[in-house]
Amino acid sequence: MRIIAGKYRGKVLAEFKGSDIRPTADRAKEALFNILQLKTPDSEFLDLYAGTGSIGIEALSRGAKCVKFVDNSKSSVDLIKKNLSSIKETAEVVFSDALTYANTTSDKFDIIFLDPPYAQDACDLLNAIAENKLLKDDGVLIYEHTKGEKSEPKGLKKSDTRIYGIAVFDFYRYEE
Repeated sequence: MRIIAGKYRGKVLAEFKGSDIRPTADRAKEALFNILQLKTPDSEFLDLYAGTGSIGIEALSRGAKCVKFVDNSKSSVDLIKKNLSSIKETAEVVFSDALTYANTTSDKFDIIFLDPPYAQDACDLLNAIAENKLLKDDGVLIYEHTKGEKSEPKGLKKSDTRIYGIAVFDFYRYEE
């Protein structure tokens, strides 16, 4: 697992051994950030279910102003901190359940990326993000899941869907 582009391009990140954590594949990550290339610089970015921190660190490498990482696994939080240290970056790493975080934060973000474990229903989380207005008015939320999973959050409108192998990226914005 490596950083694809930006100031840390080519840097290899530490990852978990085994198959408990499923990081977003480099090809899918590259495609995602090609879509977000004009929105990422100077953005405030939220990486929910951050895992290794790969997506948020990619955003930092590509010029995000700040990235907040949220994960409910102590091992993930430690690994994210290790990966941030390896590139000499600082960012807020929050040890919390994603839904609890979404219901308690007052922060607003330009980009929110969420990649829950496959087959975990994210509808409550998507609804909480919309209800609590975690996206800025022109913000975008990207929900990574597998084919066949469907979420119809209230207050968010799907604007695009992209498929990369088994990964599906749904892009949401606020309903107008």
